Amino acid sequence: MKMRGKEKVDRSGYLFSGRDLTALLIPLVIEQLLSVLVGMADSIMVANVGEAAVSGVSLVDNIMVLLINVFAALATGGAVVAGQYLGRKEKEKASQAATQLIWFITICAVAITVLIYFCKSWILHGVFGQIEADVMHHADVYLMIVSASIPFIALYNGGAAIFRTMGNSKVSMRVSIIMNIINVTGNAILVFGFHRGTEGVAIPTLVSRMVAAVLIISLLLRPDQTVSMERSLHYHADWKMIKNILKIGIPNGLENSMFQLGKIIVLSLVSTFGTYAIAANAVSNTIASFQVLPGMAISLGVTTVIARCVGAGDYEQVKYYTKKLLMITYLSMIVTNAIVLAVLPWILKAYHLAELTAATTTQIVTFYAVCSALIWPLAFTTPAAFRAAGDARMCMIISVASMWIFRIIFSYILGDYMGMGVFGVWVAMIIDWVARTICFLLRFKSGKWKHDAVV
Repeated sequence: MKMRGKEKVDRSGYLFSGRDLTALLIPLVIEQLLSVLVGMADSIMVANVGEAAVSGVSLVDNIMVLLINVFAALATGGAVVAGQYLGRKEKEKASQAATQLIWFITICAVAITVLIYFCKSWILHGVFGQIEADVMHHADVYLMIVSASIPFIALYNGGAAIFRTMGNSKVSMRVSIIMNIINVTGNAILVFGFHRGTEGVAIPTLVSRMVAAVLIISLLLRPDQTVSMERSLHYHADWKMIKNILKIGIPNGLENSMFQLGKIIVLSLVSTFGTYAIAANAVSNTIASFQVLPGMAISLGVTTVIARCVGAGDYEQVKYYTKKLLMITYLSMIVTNAIVLAVLPWILKAYHLAELTAATTTQIVTFYAVCSALIWPLAFTTPAAFRAAGDARMCMIISVASMWIFRIIFSYILGDYMGMGVFGVWVAMIIDWVARTICFLLRFKSGKWKHDAVV
């Protein structure tokens, strides 16, 4: 009699070994951690310039985050196309995709930069509205300097995405380390050493992004890389390739933009609950950025792994790696959130919060920790796999619809109408996650996402 049971699958020929995944994911986690820590250090140093500077810089940063998300979305599109070509073992086509991405993203970034300078007055007075003269001055100075960095951060995003596609996330991590060291050191020297105002924060941002762009593009031009850029200043647009990049980039960019818009709408609601609610929400958001950090990093790795598998036409590997990366995300999220909850009392002491604010923050962070460990991976890692397979349009439809119907509408129902305040806003966000999870699991089970490879 034959023993019935699961046959052992030979995975020796699979595209990524356990060591390959470790080499890909650890630098991504470090890079994400650096980004969050440097962002916190920047905000502390800006605070030393004064409250007006903090307000002016934060207003401009809202626009910059929106633009960076657009470039990151385009970079993801290029990474998926290049990754699928690599999966098909067409390295030359992958290099062509990298070249098209870098040129296209640079042209778009330069055009946006010129547009910002032409529309500076409208942005400062129309978008920002009636703000105090002191805040307006700081916003003006910061916008003038930081806008010049837009093409460079676009180049860095594009180059970093291509290196991740190769499975070489160490390069983007090392360049990120250099960029962040320049930024933090420059801020410290100019703000504390030379007592410069907003320009003391803006100039290092510009210089660090310039250095990062030059470094990553120089490395991408080396012909010994698995994927490299063509060493030529003569650019010929390959519209078929660009269309494939935009097939992923546009839906992803719209999704990110809608998400930022949703955050702004929800923040306007939170501001009506009082000062304690604004403070509790702000601190909770800062802590939350650490709570989901490993998940965000692994999602970048998912794009690399799944795009290669889809390019190879091996959907068994797609399913295997999606499940494996989900399990890694779950484990890392559980560990991270356990650590955050363990050190939460000390974090709250460092913020010197009032009793009501501290209690509300504890309630939010504890609730968020449990939900992010249980729900976040399915709600956000799964769609990263779909995008890598070319199913970006459906990801956008599900994410945007869920955000508007559940996150925003339920924020008003729970927070305002039912009197739950700022905690109700966070509950509404988790309802949004649950809705996304159900939709994405149904999409995964249907198998319709398998038919959208972009190459």
